[in-house]
Amino acid sequence: MTHRRWLALALIAALLLSGCGRVASGAAQVDVEGRQVRAVATIGMIADVVEQVGGERVTVVGLMGPGVDPHLYKASEGDVIRLAEADIVFYNGLHLEAKMAEVFERMQGRTRTVAVTDGIPRDLLLAPPAFAGAFDPHVWFDVSLWMYTVEAVRDALIDLDPGSADLYRANADRYLAELADLHAYVTAQAERIPPQQRVLITAHDAFNYFGRAYGFEVRGLQGISTATEAGTADVQELADFIVERRIRAMFVESSVSPRAIEAVQAAVRARGFEVAVGGQLYSDAMGSPGTPAGTYIGMVRHNIDTIVAALEGE
Repeated sequence: MTHRRWLALALIAALLLSGCGRVASGAAQVDVEGRQVRAVATIGMIADVVEQVGGERVTVVGLMGPGVDPHLYKASEGDVIRLAEADIVFYNGLHLEAKMAEVFERMQGRTRTVAVTDGIPRDLLLAPPAFAGAFDPHVWFDVSLWMYTVEAVRDALIDLDPGSADLYRANADRYLAELADLHAYVTAQAERIPPQQRVLITAHDAFNYFGRAYGFEVRGLQGISTATEAGTADVQELADFIVERRIRAMFVESSVSPRAIEAVQAAVRARGFEVAVGGQLYSDAMGSPGTPAGTYIGMVRHNIDTIVAALEGE
């Protein structure tokens, strides 16, 4: 049995536990000369960055596909084997993949693990009081913040595979330029909506970075983590807010059950007002591969276009 398969079996024991503590990065020296780099990424947005920066030099396996909620995700035995066989593992950090924390800790010193958000200056992160002193992990909703993760992936790949440094730098520069254009696009689209109408209501509180960057007031029925369930009082409070502010639309999310939003819609209707479900947004997961929302850029464009279409006008 190979060393990595032994490591995989050892890591499987970690699945019996769930940890929310701080996850540090490990570092292991591997020889990737003459073959492709094997990378694993937790969420689709990170996998997309690794693919963009790594190009043909890197093969990328994403653990969490469309519609998967990373807050609740627990690694399977197959996932642990994929992690153990990787040259490098990229994850979000900031407690997003909380139930995988123990697995990452067990990997330290054996497989390189990189939290792509570690390079974001902490004064740019949000730390809502309701999130127990931790930072909001949903940084990808501010495109200008997500650009830091491109630099983190670039630097980690260069460190692992210095012979391909020029390739990684060129790919990163190209992708950063595309993200700068995307940030400008989202800003311009948001400005089509009068400031007083820029109210975004979603199933859980994932869009605060989006709100700060693009001028939206954001309300989520659930907390930042979907592990926190909304109660009847939360539904009634949000319904009162919608009626008072005469909000035109709210939104469901691809990785969160629509039942809670539907309950809010019913509560609003009982108050004699109608609020539309303006469409589905991608929050913690991208769309299916091969669809427009199956890339980070496509996902972001889908979200802002859906929001503007629902909120624009009288």
